Amino acid sequence: MADNIGYEGIVKLLKAAAEKIKANRDYLSKLDSATGDGDHGTAVFKVADAITGTIAKDNSKNLKILLKDIGWAAMSTDAGSTSPLYGSLFMGMSESIADDALLDCKAFVSMMEAGVTKLRKNTKAEVGCKTMIDTLVPAITALRGAADSGKSIAQALSDGADAAVKGAESTKEMKATFGRAKNIGERSIGHIDPGATSMSLLFVGMKEGYQNG
Repeated sequence: MADNIGYEGIVKLLKAAAEKIKANRDYLSKLDSATGDGDHGTAVFKVADAITGTIAKDNSKNLKILLKDIGWAAMSTDAGSTSPLYGSLFMGMSESIADDALLDCKAFVSMMEAGVTKLRKNTKAEVGCKTMIDTLVPAITALRGAADSGKSIAQALSDGADAAVKGAESTKEMKATFGRAKNIGERSIGHIDPGATSMSLLFVGMKEGYQNG
């Protein structure tokens, strides 16, 4: 069997990722209550619900269209800053592929990179600011490293998920310099960032979706 992924495969990844986020709604809000207003779990749940809802009603069976529609649906949710960030991630992924895309590992990673590039145009946060960027950058770097070394999609997703989790965990020792958490300054140290954590769940969910698919 060729190591590639298309519409059905991506659907499995995204469903699993969305359900992973939904299952951790309360945990994410608990994390957010330490440094923010305690609603991140609810916000990202809405985005995850937009993902699964868009998949459920999609009749195109076209990956480019599906990802674009997920992007618009995410942007349209009432989820604060989470909406445009996740929305731009999926819009960037959509813009980088052809209508009939069947992706090998390198092409899959390129699609993910395009999504992250578009997302980063919507935030000034950098690595070390205690945000989702601290998850995204190491995760996408690990994905690219796996692809360039000839690893399979499954191996790349596993490497990406591991890096995402480590990236999220690294935010515990950071002082927030971006977003609402920056308002509490030094008191943000010792708490894992909820946005970094929810993004790590996306990568872990995708890995599990591929393994169980």
